[in-house]
Amino acid sequence: MLALYAMSRITREDVERTADLARLSLSNDEIESMTHDLGQILDHVEQLQALDTQGIEPTAHAIPLATPLRADKASPGIDPDLALANAPSSDAYAFVVPKVIEAEEG
Repeated sequence: MLALYAMSRITREDVERTADLARLSLSNDEIESMTHDLGQILDHVEQLQALDTQGIEPTAHAIPLATPLRADKASPGIDPDLALANAPSSDAYAFVVPKVIEAEEG
């Protein structure tokens, strides 16, 4: 009975429309499979919504994790000569790259 309920919530037309909006080309078998799978996902979400979560603190992880942080302080930058050491082409303290944008006519 659950599968019939899921099938009635997500229709073939819903899947076809969503695939069209996402510009996906799905075969008939893929549409049928997606319709079934999405229905099962919604059934599972419905089961989760039925749970009483009053008094349960929201968490990002199931167990507490220590987040190692470093001090937010400035440090010296990389030496420009070292930064440009492997550059195919440089000029003073800059990388030289090929031009990729043409000048506008006007």
